[in-house]
Amino acid sequence: MNIHSKGSHQACEITVNGEVVEVPDDGLTLLDVLREQLGVRSVKDGCSPQGQCGCCTVLVDGQPRVACVTPAKRVAGREITTLDGLNADVREAWAQAFASTGASQCGFCTPGIICRFVGLQTKGGDHSDRSAAARALSAHLCRCTGWQPILDAWQAYPVQRQGGTELSQRCADLSQRDSEPGSQSDSDLRAAIEGRSPQSTGVATALGEGGFADDTAPADALVAVRAGAECEAADSDGWVVAATAHEARRLACQIPGRRTTASFEPPLEVPPGDWDLTLRTSWVDPGYLETDAAWCEPGGEPASPLGNGGAFGAKLDSPVTAAARRLAEQHGRAVRVLWSRRDSAALGAKRPPIAAGVNLGGSGHIVVARTEGITEAIKGYAPNFSVTEVDLPGPPTSSRLRAAGWAEAAVLLAAVRNESNWITCPGAGSARATVTNEGAISVTVRAGQPLDETVLRSYCSGAAHMAYSWVLSESLGVDHDGTVHDLTVRSFGIVGASAMPQVNIEIIDEDTQPVNGSDAVFAAVAAAVWINRGLPPVWPAVIASGGASSQT
Repeated sequence: MNIHSKGSHQACEITVNGEVVEVPDDGLTLLDVLREQLGVRSVKDGCSPQGQCGCCTVLVDGQPRVACVTPAKRVAGREITTLDGLNADVREAWAQAFASTGASQCGFCTPGIICRFVGLQTKGGDHSDRSAAARALSAHLCRCTGWQPILDAWQAYPVQRQGGTELSQRCADLSQRDSEPGSQSDSDLRAAIEGRSPQSTGVATALGEGGFADDTAPADALVAVRAGAECEAADSDGWVVAATAHEARRLACQIPGRRTTASFEPPLEVPPGDWDLTLRTSWVDPGYLETDAAWCEPGGEPASPLGNGGAFGAKLDSPVTAAARRLAEQHGRAVRVLWSRRDSAALGAKRPPIAAGVNLGGSGHIVVARTEGITEAIKGYAPNFSVTEVDLPGPPTSSRLRAAGWAEAAVLLAAVRNESNWITCPGAGSARATVTNEGAISVTVRAGQPLDETVLRSYCSGAAHMAYSWVLSESLGVDHDGTVHDLTVRSFGIVGASAMPQVNIEIIDEDTQPVNGSDAVFAAVAAAVWINRGLPPVWPAVIASGGASSQT
């Protein structure tokens, strides 16, 4: 097992990307070793130690393995290959395949997915078999792309390796734009419009080099994590600070969290009235994969938790930045502030639950958890709706999440008439959607000048996936006291690659000012899926309770 003594501690040797390294055998996971000790930033932490998102996937003797649940001592003497350790031409070809198909938006999940695909390829995976690739992604989550572009990348890889003209030219263009300081390509512009925050779309992004906050922190920064209930080492604000992430988490005594087996009904009742259609929804987690993180030097500005993407509006008011600034001043040195997946599930902003009734004439009444700006969002789309905000125990909510409030109103109005007409995002683009007899989703979108159709198509695919999940399987278990019980990323109900139907997207070039189109797609697909399923009065429509559906 190659374990030997080192001073008063045991240590073990592992081979990482061809180099033998010695690590202490003191309970570290393989993820701890790779990120914290060796500084391998392509290996991402999206849920540790839950082993549920796939972002930390590496190859162990050529086979994919999730690093956050793999004790380092169990891989003693074995060969660990991260994305960085792949042959340069292989790594570049995969990155180009992902970039050229729009398979990487924020780029947080792609390093692990590329490692998974390399393992599948080693087993003789057929690049024409999308279903096999989708099954291989069962250990992974992607919130941005809706899976379809990732499966396109699987098929594109051999073409890219052989120098396919169209793909190679697109990648050459992206690489050139990456190398031009201060330049913003059409693809980056489109990504920023859709993500509502600055984003990069080049080959480097597919390699996980999007500039995530925790990837850019100084190596000698202290680490702060939130304390668990039994912790005695926390400060007055509930933070535990230590020299390393492993030590901070050990002192914090935080239990990783689990998925509840209990069932929870939507928390609000439909308002009284003679309604033609009603709807009740539950708490919904935005499901971003990079959990909140920031770091700060004394006297400096904190690194933004929006490293390369907007987290669908969920991190705009994240408390980690203020914590990083305060702790850096207090300790007189750089401090990294890290939320765990449990933290983001329990404390991160959610889509507020609603209960609503609507009539054919277009009048309606929505009861919604009290949320700043939500009434304005609803009435801005549906001025004939009454809105009642109520105090509701539970996690924080935000009207800044994707299309919050107005999308619910748009879906209700479209569904009560059982029509798939154009839905227009306030101040932005339009979309319409239908579900075919075969179950595929057809989308048409108008977003002004497309700028980059591949990027726009990717965002629309992601929005369609998010809407499909929202209607059918997404909810969060929250009890009457407001305590969140679904504390794992898999308990959010995000539909996996194998369960996601085909999404066909038509883009209409209006040759006008480019505007956001994916938010309109989100609302249009939600309406189409709800209509297709017969307008059940409770979402999620597959399992009306906390936790994921069997589709995931």
